[in-house]
Order: sequence, then structure tokens, then C-alpha cells
Amino acid sequence: MFKNLYPDEYLNSVDDVDLDELYEQGIRGIISDIDNTIVPHGAPADEHAIEFFKKVHDKGIATCFISNNDEPRVKPFADATDSQFICKAGKPKTKNYIKAMELMGTDLNSTMFIGDQIFTDMWGANRTGLPTIMVKPIDPHEEIQIVLKRIPEKFVMWRWRKRQEKKNK
Repeated sequence: MFKNLYPDEYLNSVDDVDLDELYEQGIRGIISDIDNTIVPHGAPADEHAIEFFKKVHDKGIATCFISNNDEPRVKPFADATDSQFICKAGKPKTKNYIKAMELMGTDLNSTMFIGDQIFTDMWGANRTGLPTIMVKPIDPHEEIQIVLKRIPEKFVMWRWRKRQEKKNK
């Protein structure tokens, strides 16, 4: 029932993503959310974000942001991190996950998605067929519509953890 909502992996932050392992697995593109995944909501690309994406690119992995935000928010962030971008993405619709792969020249077998929300990021990426990494939201102070989604998200993640425990037995 919840399978399309579950991440493949849950990490504390993008800093915990093992880029060497992703590259060995054949990942050549990362599609990512921005707000509360890479930086706090609304924050510009800081030195940490710029350095992280430099490491990604140095590994030979292309990047593309898909965000439901508009261009004035997304383009400067993408420019600062030397990444492709799609704004007003309409997540969880699948079409812009596919478009992001086209922009990077990757496919379902060579692309990973990273985000912080179940009902937009994970649901859309899973419906597209992408492997997913969910990261812990950076800042708990969020817009009300996101705060309201975090309530059922807690239940979904509780179910996911129970499922993981069974798998690991």
C-alpha cells in the first residue's frame, strides 16, 4: 500500500551519500530537490552546497534540480552549483523526472533521486521508477502546507522502518 511512498534509503543529510558507491553502481546522474534537502528552505547555494556538487561532478555524475518553486528561486541555485534545473516541476507528476534524465543524458538505470519529502519527492521518483534516497529535512521551520504533510509522513516512515527491521532479520 505504501510502497510508492517509501525511499530506498534514508540518510541524515546529503553528506552521508556515498558518491563512490553510487558511481560503482553505474549512477551517472542525480536528480535532487533543493529546499530542506540541500539547504534550508529559501536559502541560497552556500559554500557547503557548492562544494558538495563539485564533488559530485568531479566523480563524473551530472546533476539536475527539480523543484516546485519558480525560476527566480531555482535558477540562481542551479547556476551556483553548475547544475541543470527544472522549475515549477509539479512533483509528484513523473514528466519532469523524465525530462531531468533527458537533460543529463541518463536513464532509469543510471539516475538516482535525492529529496526530503514523501508526498512529492519520493512518490514522484518512485512512480517514475527511480531509486531514491530520502534525507532528513534540514530545518523544521517550514511553510504550513509542508508542516501538515509531515504529520502523515511520520506514519509512513514508521511503517518503512518496521519494514526495514523485518528485512534485516
